[in-house]
Amino acid sequence: MSTTAAETARLRERFGMSLNDGLVCPDDDRYDEARRVWNGMIDLRPAAIAQCATTDDVRLAVESGQSLGLALAVRGGGHNVAGFGTIDGGLVIDLSPMRHVHVDATTGLVRTGGGATLSDLDTATQEHGLVVPSGVVSKTGVAGLTLNGGLGWLRRKWGLTCDSLVGATVVTAAGEVIEATEKSDPDLLWGLRGGGGNFGVVTELMFEAHQLDPEVAFAFVLYPIEVARSVLTGHEQTVQAAGDRVSTLVAFGRVPAGEDFPVETHEVPYVGVLGVYAGPADQGEQALLPLRRLGDPLVDLSGPMPYLDVQRIYDPDYPDGLRYYWKSTKLQTLPDEVIDILTEHTLAAPSKHSTIDLWLNGGAIERKGESDTAFSGRGNRYLVNAEANWEHAGDDEANVAWARGFLADLEPRGAGGAYLNFPGFLEEGHDMVRASHGTNYPRLRALKQRLDPDNVFRRNANIEPGAS
Repeated sequence: MSTTAAETARLRERFGMSLNDGLVCPDDDRYDEARRVWNGMIDLRPAAIAQCATTDDVRLAVESGQSLGLALAVRGGGHNVAGFGTIDGGLVIDLSPMRHVHVDATTGLVRTGGGATLSDLDTATQEHGLVVPSGVVSKTGVAGLTLNGGLGWLRRKWGLTCDSLVGATVVTAAGEVIEATEKSDPDLLWGLRGGGGNFGVVTELMFEAHQLDPEVAFAFVLYPIEVARSVLTGHEQTVQAAGDRVSTLVAFGRVPAGEDFPVETHEVPYVGVLGVYAGPADQGEQALLPLRRLGDPLVDLSGPMPYLDVQRIYDPDYPDGLRYYWKSTKLQTLPDEVIDILTEHTLAAPSKHSTIDLWLNGGAIERKGESDTAFSGRGNRYLVNAEANWEHAGDDEANVAWARGFLADLEPRGAGGAYLNFPGFLEEGHDMVRASHGTNYPRLRALKQRLDPDNVFRRNANIEPGAS
């Protein structure tokens, strides 16, 4: 959708100089760079991009966009796989200038701007031997990850990222600025812990941090895919025996053709076990050792590692501009027939970059009650995610079909719903969103009705406004 010169002039007149040249329109040399998001599948042309440096900038953008009849999208880190951070013909409220992180080492409280990435957060907290549990790719935006839950390397010890969220600054559709805390607006804080970007623009988040030494024990072992059944059985037994300090990620895929991997293993199908011990590295090496003895490995890159390096270890696999389609479901159990489905679909993937990821949850995630936060499905043991990752637009249909076909085969065995940071496409409908929120959905609808009755913030895993 194109924007006319008259419309561009109207936008600039409405915003004036308040954004200090932060309004990027289609006639601006910065436009193509400013509209770009991480997923190369998403190629949209907003009417304008408001690059906001303060909460007041955001308030102006929200009010101005609505007064001009523009649909709104909110961009934090720009890493949302479904492309929620951009929009055709509408206004993008871009928080990327708001990347500040302030750590109070005395109280353990951490404030981050709405545009901060995991790299920003981790670098600042680790200077003080602290950590906020977050995701596994350092370029991910903190806000987007948190609002839909936040799975990462420390989840069994300290829960989801949203479980460490203790406050937030939110600009509502009415232009009101709300401080959401347990004292000032506990219902909104509850909704921000898993309810997504439905209630306003989150310009600042406050977290409770945890103690973690800069060096941790890390397991990184790839086994031949033929031994997937025994590897997964041994993996679950090891994690349960090790307790909540161990969090893992099991991946099915093909060995990358990188210098860290022997040439003879390149593109060989594997089942990989990766994990972190949330505690002293020497103790962790012993706790993770059984994960390295589940068979004869193709590759073993395990050992002590700076936590900051662990947080970057997946970055090369997810470069800007590659094409991505990710979709997930929840499982209570992992019988052999499901493991066989994982194996079969891995071997059938049309792209060598694609993976199927398996998150064994429990621990601190499960200890919170289902209604303690908006995040639902805490009792589901596993999350499984089809990651279709490929290079060329001509291969879109085959790769999307592969991911959808895999989820369709799992559906009769699934527990319902998805992890909304891995949602598929926006147009795949409200049924998936309702199922993902489970019994929390009515309360989320009521909160949406209070804060955004006209559904201004709808470019997300959308919750329909309505009565409880």
